[in-house]
Amino acid sequence: MPHEQIDNVPIWYEECGDPMGTPLVAVHGGIMTFHGTFGDVLPWLIEGRRVIGVELQGHGHTPDTGRPMSIERFADDVAELIDRVAGGGPVDVWGFSLGALTATSLALRHPAKVRRLVLAASHIRPDGYHPEITAAAQDDPRLPTGEEFATWQLAYEAVAPNPADFFPFLERMQPVVHDFTGWTADEIRSITAPTFLVIGDQDFVRLEHAAEMLDLLTDCQLAVLPATRHTEITQRTEQLRVLLSSFLSGRSDPINPT
Repeated sequence: MPHEQIDNVPIWYEECGDPMGTPLVAVHGGIMTFHGTFGDVLPWLIEGRRVIGVELQGHGHTPDTGRPMSIERFADDVAELIDRVAGGGPVDVWGFSLGALTATSLALRHPAKVRRLVLAASHIRPDGYHPEITAAAQDDPRLPTGEEFATWQLAYEAVAPNPADFFPFLERMQPVVHDFTGWTADEIRSITAPTFLVIGDQDFVRLEHAAEMLDLLTDCQLAVLPATRHTEITQRTEQLRVLLSSFLSGRSDPINPT
């Protein structure tokens, strides 16, 4: 699989689907891989579309070179990848969780590269999460299960250049997430790309916070998936197909695609 050397990090990416189709860059969740995040939706997502899956520094096939990490650095890496493999864009971008934060930063720092934006399981400030998610007890039912965590570890070990680095990398990622301070209302208002927010009704993200994002974003739709936890959103294959196919195609009606 190809890599692009970007700021001293060999960023892995994979292309699938129609090479002549509208390009879409897919950005995975934290400590997850491209296929671990998007594997369930790829069968319909690649129809008539050129999907470019990327794995951020330290994730999956992309090694952690020790370079300092941040949401902004991840966004700049994706922007450079768009320049190199997608002609500079604009492209559609679908980010999940950490990937959605990266996609939001990309839209703010490199707006000309983003055509349409899907933000799944995302927030814009730390208080966007239910307080139980970051509480010391870590016993909230919305949190990942032990089985889910083990699946992510196995997926990492199957493809990582240094499979034993999973837990050291996890420690390195903690400040990236915990030091995230968010964006101002004016910054979010400045995003002009049409945006589709997707959260679960049992997500980390508070419903009130998602409603605030809906109000702040200039051109935005919001879907709340029933009986869905944070980690389950991209498993809702048929619901996402109905919701997002027409949005990504530029049509206005996400519920009744024609």
